[in-house]
Amino acid sequence: MKLVIVESPAKAKTIEKYLGTSFTVRASVGHIRDLPKSNKDAVDIEGGFVPRYLVVKEKQKIIDELHEIAGRSDEVILATDPDREGEAIAWHLAETIGLKEPKRIVFHEITEKAVQEALANPRLIDDELVRAQEARRVLDRLFGYDLSGLIWKKVRYGLSAGRVQSPALRIIMEREREIRVFIPEPFWVISADVKTKKEERFTVVCTEEPRTEKEAGRILKAAQSSDWSVKSLEESEQSRTPKAPFTTSTLQQAASTRLGLSPSRTMGIAQKLYEVGFITYMRTDSTNLAKEAQGNLLKAASDEFGEKYVEARVYKTKSKSAQEAHEAVRPTDPSKRSLGHNEEQKKLYALIRARALASQMTDAKIMRTKIRANVGDESVPDFAANGSRVMFDGWLAADPDARGEDVELPKAAKGDALTLVEARSEGKETQPPGRYSEAGLVKELEKRGIGRPSTYASTIRTLETRGYVEKQGRTLIPTATGDVVSTFIEGNFGEYISDTFTAEMENELDEIAEGKRKYEKTLKDFYGPFAKAIKSKNKIDKITNMGDAPKEFPCPICTGPMVYKLSKNGRFMSCAKFPDCLGARKEDGSEIAPPKDIGEACPQCKNGKLMEREGRFGRFIACSNFPKCKYVRKDPLEEARSKTGVACPTCGKGEMAERRGRFGIFYSCSNYPDCKHAIKAKPTGHKCEMCNSLMMEGTKTIPERCSNKACPNHNPHKLKK
Repeated sequence: MKLVIVESPAKAKTIEKYLGTSFTVRASVGHIRDLPKSNKDAVDIEGGFVPRYLVVKEKQKIIDELHEIAGRSDEVILATDPDREGEAIAWHLAETIGLKEPKRIVFHEITEKAVQEALANPRLIDDELVRAQEARRVLDRLFGYDLSGLIWKKVRYGLSAGRVQSPALRIIMEREREIRVFIPEPFWVISADVKTKKEERFTVVCTEEPRTEKEAGRILKAAQSSDWSVKSLEESEQSRTPKAPFTTSTLQQAASTRLGLSPSRTMGIAQKLYEVGFITYMRTDSTNLAKEAQGNLLKAASDEFGEKYVEARVYKTKSKSAQEAHEAVRPTDPSKRSLGHNEEQKKLYALIRARALASQMTDAKIMRTKIRANVGDESVPDFAANGSRVMFDGWLAADPDARGEDVELPKAAKGDALTLVEARSEGKETQPPGRYSEAGLVKELEKRGIGRPSTYASTIRTLETRGYVEKQGRTLIPTATGDVVSTFIEGNFGEYISDTFTAEMENELDEIAEGKRKYEKTLKDFYGPFAKAIKSKNKIDKITNMGDAPKEFPCPICTGPMVYKLSKNGRFMSCAKFPDCLGARKEDGSEIAPPKDIGEACPQCKNGKLMEREGRFGRFIACSNFPKCKYVRKDPLEEARSKTGVACPTCGKGEMAERRGRFGIFYSCSNYPDCKHAIKAKPTGHKCEMCNSLMMEGTKTIPERCSNKACPNHNPHKLKK
């Protein structure tokens, strides 16, 4: 028997269909080892930046099973994903399970042919690729932990920084500062609806935008009282060439623009499509197509649109780090027009197929048209209309949405009379540069060489979860917290989050994978100066305020001036005399009830006082020594109302009580923080017959389920099947 180990259960299920009974396929379910949470124990810096890996607690059962099956297998084949992460997982599996000579295979699409070819051409684990991933992981840990620790001391507890996250935040904040200093200027847009002798109606716009209302009125008056005619007509035939098939980055951008999907959502859907064999591997910087794949695309285009639409094309990959052995994202079988198990998957598959098919098709022929019209008054600027007509659709036949919203203009000739239908003037203001959308930020990061496309989705997600940006629609808006953190890092560690430094570091990590750079020297060259820079900033003053608050908001207690400060929940106003005066207001100016001493000593640190405070989710009681002492409890009345009457199964002393966190309502022991038992839904008071854990409320179709995720009764609908 031969054991094949992949990363995901879905991938294992797909591969099992292609292998005979002599193969057993199992999944590691992602990484099985990682660095410990404590930075002190994570990396042996003096010993040569040696990482100290620990087995992920939840994966021990999987490791034990893989170890047992490997022990009775004739051969073990590691078939994890074909990138740095996949190579590292393969190495960790070999190290943890104790495999002496494991075979490593890779495939970029999960089809029977690709899997069989990979099995026929196994190789050893690529140590340089593993080393490159390890260098990236260690570097991110050292950068993030050291800089985050300093930010905790100098800005606010609980904040963080990151090697790619912080430059991305800087880019967002640089744009935000441009918006803040932008001074709008008024202008007027004058447009007119006109029609030809054949009653064909179209819109022309004044080629000049007057800056005064008086001038706009003069032009509008002339336009309304004059005879219109075609001054000139310009037509030129242009070719539109198709774009290369998708890479990770361009897929994320197109899916955001066309389908409204976030980068992380796009990657999740693409992962599902890959695992069931519908598309090739979705983490790639390459626009390369295998010869056979190109042939299949050409045939599919010919069958669907005809021979005159077909043209074989080769695209040059822009990214220096791209591995040409990898392929662009494409359908594994382009003859299949619609694939996917739900609407999102079908839409993303259609987008990927359209782009891949279009990449092997002929140019589209477009007739660009520009009509200039005048009103018979030389003192009035011309009016113009731009449009186009598709003479031959070419690749647009496969991807019609790529055409955009070009206006098709009627045929006209110089001197033709036009009839005015309506003329109008609209006052506007010049606009500041737009904030970044997720797609726009991905494009900007790739353009500057910051990070790698496979990390963009997680980078943007981290900025959101840290509270550094908020998403409104597709737009990323920096928060007050993001502003403070970025300003602090830019002011003190600007060189380490600059485009140049970040891009050069990416190149150095790529060179480790190519065997051109040494692991230890690369990390040493970075960490020596970086550690000194961190140490040198330990003496700088803590940021206690973020500037003066508006004078119309005096302190609600002493009526003195207030300053802006940063809390866990964002900006607020604090009395400038703090801690002598505890007056505070929310950012909108509304009053915050001051902390109230309830006359009790803190039971945890013993030397603090318990203070009644107001938080995001209502009144609570906390130690006056926060954040050094994190003792907290709810207001007694609220605590009593929140209790469910169900005893905590872990400590037996407290009751399960309703809590509210950043992800919504959950239930935990009232004896917190001594007992940290928590479940995500309201307990019913019953115990699970299979594992004796608390049962909790479910859905309409599943009224009750076990709160223990590891218990089969957590998903009783599957248990019944």
